Amino acid sequence: MTRPVNIKSQQEIMLMNRAGQLLATVFRMLDSIVKPGITTMAINDCVESFIVNELRARPASKGQYDYQFVLNSSLNDVVCHGVPSSNQKLKDSDILNIDITLEKDGFIADSSKMYLMPHATPLARHLSEVTYQAMWKGIEQVKPGATLGDIGHAIQRYAVSHGYSIVREYCGHGIGREMHEAPQILHYGEPGTGMTLKPGMTFTIEPMVNQGSAKVKTKRDGWTVVTRDKKLSAQWEHTVLVTGSGYKVLTLREEEKC
Repeated sequence: MTRPVNIKSQQEIMLMNRAGQLLATVFRMLDSIVKPGITTMAINDCVESFIVNELRARPASKGQYDYQFVLNSSLNDVVCHGVPSSNQKLKDSDILNIDITLEKDGFIADSSKMYLMPHATPLARHLSEVTYQAMWKGIEQVKPGATLGDIGHAIQRYAVSHGYSIVREYCGHGIGREMHEAPQILHYGEPGTGMTLKPGMTFTIEPMVNQGSAKVKTKRDGWTVVTRDKKLSAQWEHTVLVTGSGYKVLTLREEEKC
C-alpha cells in the first residue's frame, strides 16, 4: 500500500524553512573544526552541543531507530550510516560525509556535506565534485508536473557519464514532521515515470555515488554501509521543497547562495 504524501501548508513550509536554515548554520560551524586530527566522535559531540545549546533545537537522528548519535560520519569507503567513534581520527588524505538531521518546532530538516582533507587525492576530489553536481542535476528537475523518474534519471545519467555507479539500496525520502515520509526518491530511473510532483511536497535528494562497483554491504555493527570493492564513495544531500513554479532548497548553505 502506497503511503500518502504530506503536502505542506504555507505555515508548515515556513517552519521547515526555519529548520533547514538552522541546519545550514550547523555545517558553517563544522567548517572550522573538521580537519585532520579530530575524531568523528568529537565532531558528533560538537554538533550535539551546538544544536541543543546554541540553536535550541533537537538533533533528530538521536534515538531514531535506537541510534545513539546525532550524525552519521561516513569515511572514505563508507557509503552511508557511518557511526562516530572516539578511535576514528581524521587523516590528512581522508574524505568524510557528515549527515545531520535537525528538528525545530515540530519539523525536521536533513542535509549532508562532504569534507575533503588537505591531501585528499585528485581522484577523491573528482568523485566528490561529480556527486555534488549529480545532486544538483536532480534538484534542477524539481517542479510541478515533473516526475520522480525525472530526478533519478538526471542524477544517474550525470554520475554514470563520469564512470561512476549509483548505489540503489538507499534513497531520498519525504520529510516533515517525520524524518522519513513518502515518497521515496530514487537516484536512478526513467524520465516521465513515477509520482508526479506537486507544490508543497518536501523531500531529500541525497545520491550516494561509488568510485567503482555499486555493490555495498553492511558491517557487523548493523549500521555502517561500505563499498564491497573498498573503493571510495561520496554523498551530498539537501532538503527540497516543490514550489508553485520550481523548487526551493530549504537547507541551502551560505557558500551555495549566488
